[in-house]
Amino acid sequence: MGLLGILLGLALLIGLAYRSWSVLLLAPLAALVAALLSGEPMLAHWTETFMGGAARFLAQFFPLFLLGALFGKLMDDSGSVQSIARFMSTRLGPRHAVLAVVLAGAMVTYGGVSLFVAFFVLAPMAQALFRDADIPHRLMPAAIVLGTSTFTMSALPGTPAIQNAIPMPFFGTTPFAAPGLGLIAAAIMLMFGLWWLGRAEAAARRRGIGFGGPVRIAPDQAADDPNVRERSATAQSFDPAEMRHGHRSDELPPIWAAVLPLIVVIAVNLTMIALVLPRLDLAFLGEDQWGPTSLSAVGGVWAVIVALMTAILVLIALNWKRLTNLRESMDAGANASVLPALSVASLVGFGAVVAALPAFEMVRDWVLGIDGGPLVSLAVSTNVLAALTGSASGGMTIALEALGATYMQLAGELGIDPALMHRVAVIGAGTLDSLPHNGAVVTLLAVCGATHRESYLDIAMVAIVGALIALVAVIILGTLFGSF
Repeated sequence: MGLLGILLGLALLIGLAYRSWSVLLLAPLAALVAALLSGEPMLAHWTETFMGGAARFLAQFFPLFLLGALFGKLMDDSGSVQSIARFMSTRLGPRHAVLAVVLAGAMVTYGGVSLFVAFFVLAPMAQALFRDADIPHRLMPAAIVLGTSTFTMSALPGTPAIQNAIPMPFFGTTPFAAPGLGLIAAAIMLMFGLWWLGRAEAAARRRGIGFGGPVRIAPDQAADDPNVRERSATAQSFDPAEMRHGHRSDELPPIWAAVLPLIVVIAVNLTMIALVLPRLDLAFLGEDQWGPTSLSAVGGVWAVIVALMTAILVLIALNWKRLTNLRESMDAGANASVLPALSVASLVGFGAVVAALPAFEMVRDWVLGIDGGPLVSLAVSTNVLAALTGSASGGMTIALEALGATYMQLAGELGIDPALMHRVAVIGAGTLDSLPHNGAVVTLLAVCGATHRESYLDIAMVAIVGALIALVAVIILGTLFGSF
């Protein structure tokens, strides 16, 4: 009966979330259903287990949601994202339209700009380039996904994406975990995605299929669509409703000023990890007042916090005259972080209740018993939960909240570097999360004025198939050579 409760609660959560019901309501309801059918005290699980899990997630990661959304909003309102998109369009032009869209998306998201902000700018850019190159408009969403939601989210070392931050407290790692394997995975995702899109473009030209006539680019409508908002809240770190607030500069910054804050994010992140934090006397973290905790548990998050704060200050200094309503832009950025953070925290709370139920032992034993060892079982668990929830961050956090300590124990017993666990978990969560119900997919299609029928196959190939190939490669290389 307990296992039935878990499955029924999960089905309720998935089914109604797909119909755009708020996760803030669904997650505790699903947790209560699971507890009820397991014969467990419902109110105690809601106020203690559910809220405890959600609160721990917010305590660890809300600063990253806050600073990430604020940075993305300021990059947008200063015109920096548009400047980068225009630079790529001018330099590469219609002859390399797909590559221009991919590289522009990769540059801004690797530097810390939120997905929805990137979608808002890249869709009009892609439309102009694809129309001039006479490339089918159905390939626009896949090109944007490849640049924004694949290798820069889960593979490139140092990415400030929330997905890359989540494993750090569980494994004591940094954003640069397994950098060699991450670069290999990123190269596989990028090359496979470009190959697929180039193949699709060539096939369309052979059949005489061009851009396809007028296409409705609808970022404003997408930002105001409540269904898009609810679905996207668990898949990205920016609330679409805040895109219309603030004031975007009419004057674009020069490309060096637009790119510099992105470079600062990565450079300061690496400096904090490699030079600053190891030299600080942080023995006080072992005192009860601070948890107790340790540098390995908080250092990665601290590095990203300092990197984003520094980049925000640099961004404001470079664009002081362009940010004509700085207070409103900052308010919108801060507000944009709340709904995604609370939505993912609610998914984590649901996972905490499930993990506390007696029937979860069956699930844990099944996951840990998967052939191939802990790397394979970790990949499967993050894949499955990300697929079910439609959220890489939510699925991965649920998996690690329930099994993170067990995987760390296995890593110690089997001599597996926790950095390898980190990279496998992040790439694993960034594969099947891109199923049709994923909020980022729904949002992007709405922004591009496209449909699942037109564009989803290409999205699946670049976001799922390419990532799965990279994941297999990382597991094989990590098993043979360890973390590097």
